[in-house]
Amino acid sequence: MKKPYLLITNDDGINAPGIKHLWQAVHKWADVAIIAPHNEKSGSGLSITWTKPLHIRPFPWEKETPAWSLNGTPADCVKMALAVLLEKKPDMIISGINRGSNSGRTVLYSGTIGGVIEGVLKGIPGIAFSFSDFEDPPVAVTEKYVFPIIRHFLKNPLPEGTLLNVNFPLNCKEGVRGVRIAKQGKSYWKEAPDRRLHPEGAPYYWLGGAWGSVHEEPDSDVALLEQGYIAVAPIHVGELTCKQTFEKFKNLTEKDLA
Repeated sequence: MKKPYLLITNDDGINAPGIKHLWQAVHKWADVAIIAPHNEKSGSGLSITWTKPLHIRPFPWEKETPAWSLNGTPADCVKMALAVLLEKKPDMIISGINRGSNSGRTVLYSGTIGGVIEGVLKGIPGIAFSFSDFEDPPVAVTEKYVFPIIRHFLKNPLPEGTLLNVNFPLNCKEGVRGVRIAKQGKSYWKEAPDRRLHPEGAPYYWLGGAWGSVHEEPDSDVALLEQGYIAVAPIHVGELTCKQTFEKFKNLTEKDLA
């Protein structure tokens, strides 16, 4: 099999350990290019930069892997890689490995996911990887799963407009129970603002958050992660129209609004 050409990005920044782990997991079996934000851009989702210029800087990497940092978001990184930096289209965009899971509704805020969506919207399949562990991620356990997942979905292509959201469970240094295809869960981070007082007297807030767990189906990513499985959730972003609503109101005209 010809070596695939992979573009790596993340939202934790070019210096984050997770992006190094992702590169280590794939570079022996793939040709790789890297572009990532210069600083952490967690929570940036699919946002892009309009209000300031973008600066691309070469970044030294091992094995002569071409790498760059960008003063923008993950979506900016993918846009600039495809429009400016890369001489050919990558076979897949991979993102991460994120510090903290992207299970449940957190995908709607995730810059890790946003970078992959940007590629999917341009017809390039993508996979986002995340550790549930915030500290001391279990690299030795998870690394052996990363490229086999990529290889499988290169051989068995995802439908157009679809990405994969892969999360590794907590405390899997002792091993994982296996890999399962999952539904994207519905749990989310609830607001828990931390009110603080500025020395001049005005209050300010850190948004903060508390995990708002809801009833989850047994095959959701949230439930499978709790059982110790690697959760692989396919997410479709190619069609945003609610077809049920479109069909119900497709004959609506201004006369119906009178």
